[in-house]
Amino acid sequence: MAVSRKDSFLWGRAPPRFTSAEVNRDGKAKTQEFELLDDIQSPLQKLRLEINQHNVMPDIHNPQTTQDKTVTRSRRFLRGKKKFNMDPNMGINYLVENGLIEWQAESVAAFLYKEEGLNKSAIGNFLGEREEMHLEVLKAFVDLHEFYDLNLVQALRQFLWSFRLPGEAQKIDRMMEAFAARYCECNPRVFQSTDTCYILSFSIIMLNTSLHNPNVKDKPSLQRFVSMNRGINHGEDLPTELLTKLYASIRSEPFKIPQDDGNDLTLTFFNPDREGWLLKMGGRIKTWKRRWFILTDSCLYYFKYTTDKDPIGIIPLENLCIREMQDSHKLHCLELYSPKGQKIKACKTENKGRVVQGQHQSYKLSAASAEERDDWINAVRASITKDPFYDLVSLRKRKVINNTSSY
Repeated sequence: MAVSRKDSFLWGRAPPRFTSAEVNRDGKAKTQEFELLDDIQSPLQKLRLEINQHNVMPDIHNPQTTQDKTVTRSRRFLRGKKKFNMDPNMGINYLVENGLIEWQAESVAAFLYKEEGLNKSAIGNFLGEREEMHLEVLKAFVDLHEFYDLNLVQALRQFLWSFRLPGEAQKIDRMMEAFAARYCECNPRVFQSTDTCYILSFSIIMLNTSLHNPNVKDKPSLQRFVSMNRGINHGEDLPTELLTKLYASIRSEPFKIPQDDGNDLTLTFFNPDREGWLLKMGGRIKTWKRRWFILTDSCLYYFKYTTDKDPIGIIPLENLCIREMQDSHKLHCLELYSPKGQKIKACKTENKGRVVQGQHQSYKLSAASAEERDDWINAVRASITKDPFYDLVSLRKRKVINNTSSY
C-alpha cells in the first residue's frame, strides 16, 4: 500500500496520484481528443463558411451557429485553464492565440485575479517571473486589490489568499515590493516609506509561522516582535499601539494559505525538474535498492516502479544540502544531508502499508554515471529551499539604516 492522502500531514502536502509518464500519456490523449472535436464540423457549418467567404447571402443568421461558437469558445477556455495549471506560460499563450484574453497586462491580470479553478501555485509562479510583461502583469494584478482603510494584517490576508507565494527568494522579493507599493498608495499616511511596509510585512509573515507552526517551541512574545521592528520607519520606531494590534490579530487567527484542489496535485508531475533511476541505500538495512526518483516542487519522491501511482517515500528538501561522496562499493555517489546534523524530516511506507517518519540523518544515492550524478546534484541544489524571508528582511533593514545615516 502506498502513501495515503490522509497521512500526508507528515510533510504538509498530499502525495501525487499519478506518475509523470501516466499523466503525460493521458494528457496527450485528452488533448488530441479535444482537438479532434474542435476540428469536426457538420456539412452545414462548412457550407455556411463557404457562403461567407464568397459574400453570398451575407444576411444569413442562424442561432445554431452562435450557439456552436459559444460552445467551442467555452471548451477552448476550459482547455486554456487546464493548460495554465500545467504550465502557466503555455496556458496564457494558448488563451491569447485563441482570442480568449488579450496580451495586455490588465487583461492577463484580470484573468489571474477573477477566474475560478486556477492553480494558486501556478498564479504565483507566473507573477514572480522577471520578464517585463510579467512585471507589468504583477503590478496590474496587485492594483486589483483594494487595501484602502485596511491595517497591514488585513491587507496581507487578502493578498496572500489570491495566490501562493513561490519558494524562490527573488520572486518573493518582487511580489512583496509590489504589495508594499500598493498598500502605501492606498494608505499614504501609515508608513514613511514602502521599505517600512515591506520589512513589517515580512516580520508579520515570520511571526505567523513562529506562532502557529507546532515545530517552533519558542513562541515570540509581543515585546520581541516590537523589538524586532525598532527603527524601521525611516529610522524611527513604529507606534507600539499599531504593532500590538498587528500582533494580536496574527496570534488570534493565522493566515489562511490557499490549498489547490487535490486533483491539481497530479499536474505537479507534468514538468518535473528531473526524474530517473537511482540506487538508494536503506536506513536500517544497509543495502542498495533501485528506485525511480522524481524531483519536483522542492521534494524528492521515490517509487518502486515507474508505473506506481503513489510514492513509497517523500523527502522534503527544505534546508538540506547535497554533495558528491565516495563509497567503496558504489561509483558516482551523492548524499543528501542536514548541515546541522539533524534527522531529516521525511516519510516512507513500510511493507505492511504503515506510513512512518524516516530515520535518516542522510540519504546516500548512486547514479549510473558521473555525468548523471552531477546533473542530479545540480538539479537538487537548485530546488533546495531555505526560508528566504530572513535574508530579504535583513537586506532591507540594512538599506533603511544606511539611507537614514546618510541624512
